[in-house]
Parts: sequence; structure tokens; C-alpha cells
Amino acid sequence: MKRRSNNWRIALLFIICHLSFSTASAQSDTLTIAMVGDVMMGTTFPSTMLPENEGKQLFKDAAPVLKRADLTVGNLEGTLCDGGRSTKGSGPNSYSFRTPTSFAPRLKEVGFDFMSMANNHANDFGQEGIESTERCLREQGILFAGIAGRVESAVIERGGKRIGLCAFGHNSYTLKHTDLSVVGRIVDDLVGRCDLVIVSFHGGAEGRDKSHLPQGSETFLGENRGSLRQLAHFCIDHGADVVYGHGPHVLRCAEVYKGRFIAYSLGNFCTPYNVSLTGISGYAPLLEVKIDKQTGRFLSGQIHPFIQTRGIGPRTDKSGAVIKQMKQLSDADVPHSQAQISDDGRITLK
Repeated sequence: MKRRSNNWRIALLFIICHLSFSTASAQSDTLTIAMVGDVMMGTTFPSTMLPENEGKQLFKDAAPVLKRADLTVGNLEGTLCDGGRSTKGSGPNSYSFRTPTSFAPRLKEVGFDFMSMANNHANDFGQEGIESTERCLREQGILFAGIAGRVESAVIERGGKRIGLCAFGHNSYTLKHTDLSVVGRIVDDLVGRCDLVIVSFHGGAEGRDKSHLPQGSETFLGENRGSLRQLAHFCIDHGADVVYGHGPHVLRCAEVYKGRFIAYSLGNFCTPYNVSLTGISGYAPLLEVKIDKQTGRFLSGQIHPFIQTRGIGPRTDKSGAVIKQMKQLSDADVPHSQAQISDDGRITLK
């Protein structure tokens, strides 16, 4: 009887160890990425518009998801600097964003690993603003890319895998996504020396009436804002594994193409001042996507819905309006996607 009892214990221990190993193995084969759109935590130009307590409560609702991901990425919409002269005009469509350098730690505290600088606000305070922003991000250990002639790409290691990141925009001072020869060169370089590649782009026309993803190129304020379907598919055809976009200030559809994930616009995420947050402009999705760490293929995703309030930042959207909007847009604009979105925000393969 005693021997039988010991045998039972040994068998149980074997099963527990086997299950634990299988779970750890499955987890090790998965990379979780948290991605958001525009982040501009407040500005001191043209007047001071800043959240209280140096923004320490801005991300409080989203922090658990941002922190738990293996990799957290977003778009830094503006500069981190304390001085300088605005490069923008004074017209009604002219905005300059200057977030104090003291706010930079907020990004690291909630887990951001990479921020795109390839947008139409990175140069709001000229070279001084760009250099200050880069310095602040470096001090926080946050990678960045996107300004022409400066940092073209970045590489980070997670779980023994080298992950390449790059960012493209539509402005003259950015690495332009309208120049596919530049895009191809940078993506090809990363594919050649990394295990996984993630591409960020800032593009598309702006406004609440621009939530649908059109076919072909988009123009806004006389600028070519890109043919974004072509761009995203081009990047994946060249070996990218995840592509995420921002720029229209509204969310757009999400697609799985050739087994790889694309978000065409994640809209505004944390822009508490000087950015319209009316209606769908206030929708602030946080996408949590899981990919196969060995192949880069999409496994599953979750839309975490938030809505912004002026001066407050993203707060939990209990109504699920953000999910409903992204589901409707995806069903309408990318019907041939290999993925589907459920009513509770789960993204799964069809």
C-alpha cells in the first residue's frame, strides 16, 4: 500500500511537471504586443495646457495592459522639450505641441518600449525640439525612429528574439512612406538581421469623416498622405510581421493579411488637450496582439476600449463603443481579412 501511494504521488508530480512545461513552452513561443495611437500628454504652447500632477494619472486605467505586454509601442505626437520657437504658422489648421521634458518618465512608467517620431508634429519646434525629444526618450530607455537622416530603425531583444522596429511618415523631414524604395530598403534591412519586424506609419486624411479606409491614395491639406493599403501590404510582402498606423485622429479597421496583423489607424490614445475629442475622435483603442515568436504569424488579439476626456486622458469605455466601431469598420473595409472581431473585442482567425 505504501509503495502504491508513492507511485501515485510520482505519477501526479510527472503530470504537473509536464503541464507546467507545456504551458511555459507555449508562453515562450508567443510574443504579446500592446499598441496604441497618438500620445501627446499636454502642451505649453501657445498656452499652458497640462494635466495635474505632471500627468501621473493619465494612463492609470490602461497601465495594467501596457505594462504586461512583452513589447509596448505607440506614436509620440509632438515634442518633449521646454523651449524653442514654433515652426508652424498661425492659421486655424496650425498646431504645435510642446510637452515638458518632465513628463517623459510617464512613458517609461507604463511600459512604452518604442515610440514613432515619424509624424507631422515631431518638427513643431525644429531641430531643438527633435534633439530634446530624442534625448528624453534615450534617458528613459525608450527606442524611437522615423526622422530622416537621424534614426532609421531600432532593434530590441525579447525572449531571445531580435525585434526590428521602424517608422514612416508623410512629411519632408520624416522617412516617407510614400517612397516605397525607402520603405523597402529599411524593412529589408531589418528582416535580414532580425527575427521579427514591426512597422509603424503616420498617414491618411484627418477628421471624423475619415474613419473608413479608402482605396488608393489620400490627400489632406494639399499633402499626399499615402496609399495605406498598398503600404501595409508592401511591408508584409517584404517580410514585416506587424504593421500599425495612426494619423487620421480616428480609429480605422484592422486586418490579417497573409497571416500578419495590420491596424490601419489606432486614432488618438492620450491627447488630453488641443486635439478634438468629440464623438469618435475620443475613441482610444489599445490593441493587445499575440503573434508566434518563431514565425511572426498572428495568433489572437484583444481590443481594450478606452474613451478620452479633455484634461483626463484615456479611461475605460464600459459601453464597448470602441469595439463596436472597429468591428463595423473592419467588416466593411477589409471583408477579405483572415481575422474577425467579436462583440467583446476578441480578434481571432476565421
